[in-house]
Amino acid sequence: MIFFMISWIFAIFSLAMIVFWTLNLGIDMTGWTQSEFSYTNYNFSLDEVSQEADTIKGHINIKGEIINTVNVYKITGENTFVVETGFSSNISEKELEAFKIEYRNELESYYKDIWDIELSKYTNIGASFWDYIRSTAKLTLFIAILGIALYIAYTFSGTVSWISSMSFAIITIITLFHDVIISSGLYILVSSFYPQFQIDTFFITALLTILWYSINDTIVIFDRIRSNLQEFWGKGKNLQEIIELSVDESMTRSIYTSLTLVFVLVCILVLGPESIGWFTLTMLFGTIIGTFSSIFIASPLLYEFHKNTKLSEYIKKEALSEEQKMVV
Repeated sequence: MIFFMISWIFAIFSLAMIVFWTLNLGIDMTGWTQSEFSYTNYNFSLDEVSQEADTIKGHINIKGEIINTVNVYKITGENTFVVETGFSSNISEKELEAFKIEYRNELESYYKDIWDIELSKYTNIGASFWDYIRSTAKLTLFIAILGIALYIAYTFSGTVSWISSMSFAIITIITLFHDVIISSGLYILVSSFYPQFQIDTFFITALLTILWYSINDTIVIFDRIRSNLQEFWGKGKNLQEIIELSVDESMTRSIYTSLTLVFVLVCILVLGPESIGWFTLTMLFGTIIGTFSSIFIASPLLYEFHKNTKLSEYIKKEALSEEQKMVV
């Protein structure tokens, strides 16, 4: 029961973070622009270019929190560099477009006057792109969880009479939502203190990856429960004892596997490229929460679902005699 309480506390906290907290959105989740500049003579450094871009950002942000991020990088093998700019999603579409144009024009004017750099390409993505990503992400997560649940229902059919395979499917849905919500809430909390951890398409990809890892761990434990139910039911062990035995037999494997993955993710987070830092951090949270839910939430829920159910041994029809088959 204490593990259910811990999960409820974290789930409620995470839901509050998702609904009420100000999200630290990446540039592909807000209105953003990409300005590509061409040059003939490379008589400047990227640091100088970046400093000018930040200076102009300060000019714009005097009017409020308008520009969130500015990222400058050079295209390898070409005489071009790119300035990516992320804008706030808290202003109207009309105001946003005006600020985008103002920032682009100031960049173009500064670079042309100082280093004779020309604007060669300009890409403008509206804030509505975030609405599309958000709705698509919700639909994708829902379809993925539903598909996994249906697969579980099919796979675990015929385990023990009076334990419906839908029990496994429903518990799977609960634990997957549990893992995604709590991982998201913890990530949003961290991103409030460390702006480099933004919510973007990498974050959505990480959530989908969490589903794979979490269900993989849960299936291993469920499969052990199924095997032990078929082996020990009616032989002196009740449902609680069988579930506890199954968890004990699977726990070491689950923890060791998770610790291996956690070690790799921590190394990537500390030593790896910053560009995938938010993906790695989300995966780290998902691995820990997924392991916890597989061991301490999924299996106890199965017991709670059926602790008052009268169980009996499941006998496959093909195992019956010819006379029994005729009766059936």
